[in-house]
Amino acid sequence: MTSNGTYKEAYVWIWLPDETKPVVAGKLEADNGNILFNYGKSYLERIGSTRPAIPIYDPELPLKAGALPLLDGLSMPGCIRDAAPDAWGRRVIINKKLGLKGTGTDTAELDELTYLLESGSDRIGALDFQSSPFEYVPRSANNVSLEELLESAERVEKGVPLTPELDQALFHGSSIGGARPKALIEDQGTKYVAKFSSSSDLYSIVKAEYIAMRLAALAGLNVAPVKLAKAANKDVLLIERFDREKTSHGWSRKCMVSALTLFGLDDMMARYASYIIRHRFTNPKMTLKELFSRLVFNVLCGNTDDHARNHAAFWNGKELTLTPAYDICPQGRSGNEASQAMLISGSNNLSQFKSCLETANNFLLSKDDADAIFEHQKSVIERHWADVCEEAQLNQVDKKLLWGRQFLNPYSVEK
Repeated sequence: MTSNGTYKEAYVWIWLPDETKPVVAGKLEADNGNILFNYGKSYLERIGSTRPAIPIYDPELPLKAGALPLLDGLSMPGCIRDAAPDAWGRRVIINKKLGLKGTGTDTAELDELTYLLESGSDRIGALDFQSSPFEYVPRSANNVSLEELLESAERVEKGVPLTPELDQALFHGSSIGGARPKALIEDQGTKYVAKFSSSSDLYSIVKAEYIAMRLAALAGLNVAPVKLAKAANKDVLLIERFDREKTSHGWSRKCMVSALTLFGLDDMMARYASYIIRHRFTNPKMTLKELFSRLVFNVLCGNTDDHARNHAAFWNGKELTLTPAYDICPQGRSGNEASQAMLISGSNNLSQFKSCLETANNFLLSKDDADAIFEHQKSVIERHWADVCEEAQLNQVDKKLLWGRQFLNPYSVEK
């Protein structure tokens, strides 16, 4: 760390497939505004061993000695940025380091290595970051109640400094992505991402996401399991983590990369990302059909926040496998016309099924195949809407607000 409190280097630790303890993979170094990665000698020596090294993500960071060049347009490797905290986690860290200044502070005031080294260790995927290449010391907190986490989240939203106890409670989840208040918890042997309502919510966004995720599962999509909880008389959405597996020796972690990394883009260029991904996926035909089905469902449920960080794949060192869907959250809209965050067909991102039809061939689907997916999903939403809303105990005001506006908006079902 330099005299002004910024970091010049960080060591990357990785959980190899099926392992429950990490090994050091290499070093990140700040270099004139960029962050470069260099594999460690001990990690490269694992190549060919019984527990071989895997590339963190081969298209970006192949197993080679020396500082690895960045892809054009990137200031740090995308697969490393995937493990960094996003908007909410950065606010937590700013609150922790800057106190009251946090509410009006640009997140760019802290550098990327600071965010990596100051965030919690139980981050999404199989990486963590340490100041030492020799000793792994996890930055974690004790499992705490949802009530405590809610109080912490409210303080961060208001820019109020956290007490030491609340600081530790929320710190645990500072490494996860997204803009909304959230934290990590473990309950009865299962790990969850907990999403909280926000003081600025105009309707029950937490319940809306629960309903969308449940309907997506009922429509046959591969979706992370969800459940609703209550804490301090507020709704909490619990999303089961799919990047962790419990073994007899502890928790193993799965390597993941975002769609943004698959495209070789950074956040500023995310608008150029599309649903059409041509990479080395396992079972490519089924992957394309699942991706197309997710696109259609996002259109039909009003999830226009389907940006490239809200899609991801597991990476086993050789191949990619689509993760379960997550962050299917209907977005507020005042009228009919809307646009998806990612491109659908060419430069078209209009939130309509007709946009999906235009690109069906790119997913190796005929128009009849695409139409069958659309009709099935529409039918499932109509058939199960009332029951899932009852599951969520959604009030009549929000029910009327969501139906026909977010879910099955007339604009979205045009062919």
